[in-house]
Order: sequence, then structure tokens, then C-alpha cells
Amino acid sequence: MTSATLPNLARIPSGEFYMGAADVEEDERPVHRVFVSEFFIGRFPVTHDEYARFIRATGYPAPAIRGLPLIASGGRDSIFKELAAPYTWPDAQPPPGHGGHPVVLVRYDDALAYCEWLSNGLGRDVRLPTEAEWEKAARANVEGQRYPWGNDIDSSRCNYLTDPSLKRQRGTRSTGTYPPNAYGLYDMCGNVWEWVSDWYSAESYGFGDARDPRGPASGSLRIVRGGSWVTEDLSMLRCAYRHKVPPDTYSYSVGFRVVCGA
Repeated sequence: MTSATLPNLARIPSGEFYMGAADVEEDERPVHRVFVSEFFIGRFPVTHDEYARFIRATGYPAPAIRGLPLIASGGRDSIFKELAAPYTWPDAQPPPGHGGHPVVLVRYDDALAYCEWLSNGLGRDVRLPTEAEWEKAARANVEGQRYPWGNDIDSSRCNYLTDPSLKRQRGTRSTGTYPPNAYGLYDMCGNVWEWVSDWYSAESYGFGDARDPRGPASGSLRIVRGGSWVTEDLSMLRCAYRHKVPPDTYSYSVGFRVVCGA
């Protein structure tokens, strides 16, 4: 039996910040002031090695190419399988050389199962961040800027697809490869998209609770944040960008990080 271990956490202080962006996507408007209570979030996305402890302890199915998600429809199934193959787990073991990389090929429900296991093992609440918590953590007091460091993209600060022709030669990078933001968080931009706990809604954005918003009670789409190694559209790497996906989504570019209660 493998025991749960406490993630490397950063404290995010309570306070207000401006969530959203005024001049880009409609579902990021209006920019609105949100108060978020203090929380503790993983400095890194959950890695293959960390996820392996969960797999060994519980016998939960390891990341694999399963029934193809809706995002692979429309004739994209072959490229999906090709790009996903390096991240599948042979014999329920992390892919060689990827132990310190963010785990991918995890659905929303897989991330919740990991959080539940970690909660039980640590005796404290472990969950996915809310959308507001994620954006506050990503911005790290850099108000109104596109990226965690400012308004200009910088390939030395994050892992994204700088040349679409090299997609097959690229991939995830080990966590900690790029500099952290001002809160000491790594990979809040690029490397892998990260699940948040909220259902997606365009209509209620900016008009919900002003204190610790948790999104709508139900919906038809989920949200991932932050962009990934296959993101070539720079607007999708912004702190405010809301990427909506079907609930069955899993991909070679989607992972997660956790929030822990005190």
C-alpha cells in the first residue's frame, strides 16, 4: 500500500483581484472584482510519479487511450492516438522518462478520484481549484496583464507550440523547467491545461457571487485553464482564457493541480 504524501504547496493570501479580460473573448467579460479567501495550492501540476502512488494504492485504472473523447472526433482520431501514445502507462507504470512531467490523459472524474484518495490519506480536504482561485493564483498580483509575468509572450517562461510544424517533436516538460510566477507556482501558463472545479457558463460569468465564487451548480461543459505544449494560439495562454470542453475530455495536453485545506 502506498501512502499519500503532502504536495509542495504555496499559500495564496486572501484578497480581491480583477477577474477576466475586457478586450478579448466575450465569455471573459465583464471584468469583475472577486474576493478569494486564503488557500493552499500545489506549486506544480500533479506529476506521473505522484499519480503512480495513487494507482498503486488503489488499483485505479492507469492513464491510457480509452474511448476517444469528443475532441478527437471529426477525423482527428489518428493524430490523437499518435500524440497520446507517449503518455500511456505500460504495465500500470509511468512512461519512461516522464516521472517528473505533469500527468496527462486524466479525465475530470480521474482528477476527483485522486483528490478523494489524497484527502483520505492526509486527513484534510484536497480538491481541484475553483476557476477564481486558479486565476488569482496564476496572476499572482499582476493585475490586468495577459500572462503571469506581463503582456508579452516569452518562450523562455512557458512550454507552448512556437512552431506548429514541430508538434510531433514536442511534448510535456518536467515540472520546474520554467521560472515560477510571483507566488512560486510553476506551469501556470503552458505545459498542460489544468482542470478546475467549475462548470462552464458564459451567461453567469461576472454576475455570480463576489466572494469565493464556485460557478454554476450544473452545466454541459467543463473548464480547463492555462494552455499547453500543443497550444499555438497565444490568446489561449492568457491568465483569463476559459477553455470549455466536453465532460468526457481527456488528452495528452490536459492535467491538473490540487488545492489543500489547512
